[in-house]
Amino acid sequence: MSSNNKTGLLSMCRKAGKLVMGMDMVKDACAAGTARAVFIADDLSAKSQKEVRYNCARYDVKMYKLGVTMDDIAYGVGKRTGVLAITDAGFAKSCVKGLEEIVIDINEFDI
Repeated sequence: MSSNNKTGLLSMCRKAGKLVMGMDMVKDACAAGTARAVFIADDLSAKSQKEVRYNCARYDVKMYKLGVTMDDIAYGVGKRTGVLAITDAGFAKSCVKGLEEIVIDINEFDI
């Protein structure tokens, strides 16, 4: 699937109120158990990626690399961010198609 399709799907999620954007809001969604899948931009910093991996491991949420940059996300959903979560199972299932899941080693963190 092309990045245009992903950003279009993310835009639909946002309009439906099923998209959470930004590190703090994504962490809150994971903690609350509402995040169905977490997505990161290709150009997210290593430090931020580690923080997202930690939260996904802690709350058992799958994490995926979106295959687009933060600028692509900004163009698609109107906000520049490197971390997104989808709170709807159907939207999450559609969005993860063709994406690489980031395998998180739970032993990497002291949880």
